[in-house]
Amino acid sequence: MYDIRQIELSEPSLQSYHRLLTEVFPTAAAQFTPAYLTWQYVRNPAGPAVGFNAFAGETLAAHYVTLPIRVQLEGRACKGLLSLNTATHPQHQGKGLFTRLADATYQYAASQGYELVVGVANANSTPGFTRKLGFQLVAPLEARMGVGPLPAQDPRFTSEFEVLWDHELLGWRLANPSRTYRLRPRGESMRIEAPTGKAGIQAILGDFPRALCPTALERTAPASPNPVRLWLGIDPSRRFQRSLYTSIPKRLRPSPLNLIYRDLTGKRASLDMSRLRFRALDFDAY
Repeated sequence: MYDIRQIELSEPSLQSYHRLLTEVFPTAAAQFTPAYLTWQYVRNPAGPAVGFNAFAGETLAAHYVTLPIRVQLEGRACKGLLSLNTATHPQHQGKGLFTRLADATYQYAASQGYELVVGVANANSTPGFTRKLGFQLVAPLEARMGVGPLPAQDPRFTSEFEVLWDHELLGWRLANPSRTYRLRPRGESMRIEAPTGKAGIQAILGDFPRALCPTALERTAPASPNPVRLWLGIDPSRRFQRSLYTSIPKRLRPSPLNLIYRDLTGKRASLDMSRLRFRALDFDAY
């Protein structure tokens, strides 16, 4: 009944993804513009989007996409994917299309040398990834609110998993046409922040060496008079206990977010959450 096809990245195809995504997620219509999808799917220096579509005749019934990322895994660089946009038209839901598209995507990705898939799933979608697609629930992301500097990273900490960024990738990431960002000097590094949409509160997306950061941003978010910052991620090398950043109770979060992982090589079935770093910049929250 359904024709499973690899995604195309032509302008008409991107327009069709825009229409499906905005129909399924009407509150996110301002984000899923054709310009945004072109930036996200086509211009990523790590490679074009990898994914599959399901068609009923010539009608786009379902869409699933992952984005290539560069990853440090056990001391070496490798190719990974970030699980991202998924949408099934209301008339075609309940047919198992997401699972079929995801399986096709991961089989193709493995044949192209991608070694793993990571994603950030909310409480509703996590069981589908873990039970139907074999993902590991690595850990919930920490969410903390506070003021002042973040606790320093322990230089003795060795990360076994971390998303890698360079000047080109950061330049692309900060060119997101649906967001504005601000770079703040922090000693020898630059802090990337973004508005959260909550009373001027800024999200801390990550700290990076100055040499990696763009010298200027096309769209720079104005400074916020609110000193409160949101930190979201996983970083065991930071000791928050003595900082002014307090964990947000789960009952007060819109939806707790979970880091999920799937190996594509058969060599590493799971990640150790005590040996990894994952930042807000590493996925698409902001």
